[in-house]
Amino acid sequence: MNLSTRPAAGHHDPARLFSTRSAPIAPGEGPARRQACPSLPQAILGWLVAGLLGLCGTALAQEKPGFGLGEVTARARVLAASPYVAPVSNLPDVFSKMQFFDYQKMQPRRDRFAWSEVETPFKLSFYHQGMQFNTPVRINEIVAGVVREIPYDPGRFDFGDLHFDREQTSKLGWAGFRIMYPVNQPGKDDEIMSVLGASYFRVIGKGQIYGLSGRGLGIDTGLSIPEEFPAFREFWIRRPGPQDKSITFYALLDSPRATGAYEFTLTPGSDALLDVKARIFQRAGGAPAALGIAPLTSMFLFGPNQPPPTYNFRPAIHDSNGLAIHAGNGEWIWRPLNNPAMVAISSFAAENPKGFGLLQRGRAFSRYEDLKDRYDLRPSAWIEPQNDWGKGHVRLVEIPTADETNDNIVAFWAPDALPEVGQAMQFDYRIHWTTDEPAILKDGPAHVWQTMRSTGEIYQSNLIRAADGTLAFLVDFKGGPLRDLAANAPVAARISANDNVEIVGTVLQPNPAIQGWRLTYRVKVKDSTKASELRAALELDGRTLSETWSFQLPPLPASMPVKDRERYLNLLR
Repeated sequence: MNLSTRPAAGHHDPARLFSTRSAPIAPGEGPARRQACPSLPQAILGWLVAGLLGLCGTALAQEKPGFGLGEVTARARVLAASPYVAPVSNLPDVFSKMQFFDYQKMQPRRDRFAWSEVETPFKLSFYHQGMQFNTPVRINEIVAGVVREIPYDPGRFDFGDLHFDREQTSKLGWAGFRIMYPVNQPGKDDEIMSVLGASYFRVIGKGQIYGLSGRGLGIDTGLSIPEEFPAFREFWIRRPGPQDKSITFYALLDSPRATGAYEFTLTPGSDALLDVKARIFQRAGGAPAALGIAPLTSMFLFGPNQPPPTYNFRPAIHDSNGLAIHAGNGEWIWRPLNNPAMVAISSFAAENPKGFGLLQRGRAFSRYEDLKDRYDLRPSAWIEPQNDWGKGHVRLVEIPTADETNDNIVAFWAPDALPEVGQAMQFDYRIHWTTDEPAILKDGPAHVWQTMRSTGEIYQSNLIRAADGTLAFLVDFKGGPLRDLAANAPVAARISANDNVEIVGTVLQPNPAIQGWRLTYRVKVKDSTKASELRAALELDGRTLSETWSFQLPPLPASMPVKDRERYLNLLR
């Protein structure tokens, strides 16, 4: 397991923690410092004027029955009307200077999981503060409509062989939490959700392992200005009953330019479902350049569409290999991911999108051959809006990375316009965490099964293949209406490219190995320092049969030597 960070736009990005990569938060960002319980006049004034993130334990215990999203939304609204107060670290040096190897020694004790003593199939365990998780989050439970804080207790952790003065933990707190549920076999509490660092969370279903992450909100992601990382400051978790099959919790989000109230309902299963209701408020003093709704964060190092620069026994290393979009006009788009030489941003107009997500297409172990990291078991995340989102676009941010410990892919929906300060933005959506990607297009068009990049070639008169100085992409389509087509059906490819690409030739032929069709696309790039865009879809008698393959060959730095740029464009030229 590695601690993941990645540079982007000249700053540090929170990423993930545990399972193979981690979720650290940016320096100076983190869950809110717990406030001392003030006197009653101070508490009222602080809540109304300064928007305190939490009241004292006694006050919380008096919350009216039915505590829910409305109460958290009211707090977020008041908080947005107040100046932002950055949390302050409460960590002693022994914890703040801790290395990841030591941090992961602080494991929750299974015999001290929360709710172990009550009848519910769900359990809670917690993350300890340490490293950049330097300010505590407040975690409460809701039982019969009454809110009670779950107080920090170092006795819930096994600290392994760590040596420190135990008194140094007396004023610390929780960094985050995990949700446990017997999703794989009865009686075994498996971790199915992790909430840790800024507004990051990860979810898995039956037989899956952690891969990509979700976030509550993104602000100015991938731009040349510093990115802002909103953070969850307080949580309220509703204790499920003995027969409950889902668990609901609420979260208060805070950031210099926005606040938010969130309701999450997690339903475990073969595919985990996470229903999200977000109520977001802008703070006065400057609107974000880009507001990211339902952000997803993932990793793409290399794959068949972008082979590695050095030999590797793994055909691919990635948590996701493409962005899928179901636009409001009904079009399906598949955009294979890249590990670019420079930060690359792509936008797709999507008014009231029907869905979008970062997918891991291809579940055969042979696609990855990695026994340690098992990329074949990492889920896709597919987002389905549940209300009208209005005009906006799906934005994809791709960031260079030299190894798989860095999250370098972000996708989110961005509204074209923001409301007035103080007006709530409401976004409801469901996230499917799934390994059954074809089901996302059920009753829909054929999908792109794989994209392969190669040196373009032709057959000579002696039947020996020879490189022809082109770059080739082989795109396999399968499923949907292609399953029932005869091999001699007059299927055609609708292709296009931007003016930086010369299309040298295309060949479309049946691919009986997958009951689909293969398009071979041979091109020449005119200027490698400019982006090259390619698109293709299959059709029959004017009827669209497949999603649109939308590929970008990212630009290369002008400072890169010409020979290296040529090699990038055509490895075997």
